[in-house]
Amino acid sequence: MKVKARMGIPFVKFPNIIHPTKFIKIKRMKKLLLLFLAVYVSLPLFAQVNKTIIPDLKGYVTLKCDFHMHTVFSDGTVWPTVRIDEAYREGLDAISITEHLESRRYLNDFEKLSGFPIRDISHHTSYELALPLAKERNIILIRGSEITRSMPPGHHNAIFLSNSDALANKPEYMDAFRAAKAQNAFFFWNHPGWLSQQPDTTLWWPEHTQLMEQGMMHGIEVVNTDYYPEVHRWCLEKKLTMIGNSDVHGPMQVFPAGQHRTVTLVFAKERTLEAIHEALTDRRTAIYHGEYVIGEERFLKELFENALEINVTKTNNTAQITLRNKSDLTFRLKSSGHDARLVYFRNTSIAPVIIEPQGIFTISIRLNDGITGGDVNFIVDNFLVEPNKGMNYTIKIN
Repeated sequence: MKVKARMGIPFVKFPNIIHPTKFIKIKRMKKLLLLFLAVYVSLPLFAQVNKTIIPDLKGYVTLKCDFHMHTVFSDGTVWPTVRIDEAYREGLDAISITEHLESRRYLNDFEKLSGFPIRDISHHTSYELALPLAKERNIILIRGSEITRSMPPGHHNAIFLSNSDALANKPEYMDAFRAAKAQNAFFFWNHPGWLSQQPDTTLWWPEHTQLMEQGMMHGIEVVNTDYYPEVHRWCLEKKLTMIGNSDVHGPMQVFPAGQHRTVTLVFAKERTLEAIHEALTDRRTAIYHGEYVIGEERFLKELFENALEINVTKTNNTAQITLRNKSDLTFRLKSSGHDARLVYFRNTSIAPVIIEPQGIFTISIRLNDGITGGDVNFIVDNFLVEPNKGMNYTIKIN
């Protein structure tokens, strides 16, 4: 499919079919243009990329990714290229535009206005429209689709596809999953705690066990707008990849400094599509949601240590630990069980100590009863290593 620009609006030439505008009367054409102009008012102004600093891990680069979003080619309200500009503005490394295979709400308007049947518009269209700009903006664009079914099994994304059309028009959901598996897709379950499908409690169904055992569920969205503690536990217990996405449908908001969309942090061997796929399969991810980082302790501990420069100085019966934050992450520290002869963080039972992005904080410690050192224990309570449980960390004073 070729894309050209006319009056600043992409003009799509569909292969092997007669272009629909040849059949549209002038009146209908005006309505169609108004429809797409309404879409384009959401185009973001070009803005400088936001280079949020998040540390790499040893042997891996940390990539900021969003694997769940929509455009006018399913039930979103923006053109596919808008998703690329938004990702560029926010400094993301990779995205996947995952249109619903079973819901193409706004294309129904296209069909009514033009008389051109939407069945002749490929499920690849949004990907193909976005790809040239993705290459220009150096955004890794991953082909994906959303398999949208009632519960169970609910909504699932399949990404790293080669042919989205092969998943469509499958009355039995397992046939759609099998078509994606044949393409070596990576699967994850979307928003398991979504009230519209699970209004009472977030449940794991036998159908999900079947999908997992047959290699058709590799991960779950632990965060999709909301944080799902139950899902965090499932990922730990069932060895599933933790995913966090925006699931954005309308224009992505312009975030104030220090704020951001929910993203999956992927710890990849290099910045390539293939390396992202390998990292997701190997469960090397964490979720960056507001001030929270959610994931396995082995990754969060290294993120913490690589983000902070820690210096310890001692004079007589006092010690000082200076923490210099080299990242754009925020750290919320609270004291935990420790030797009572070490006195520090006296007021954090009420509120945590906060180390701001690029900030410096000094922990003052009084060494009582003649001791010369010990363990300074605390909890990083916005680094969740278990459901609603912060990460324990210790700094030794020798």
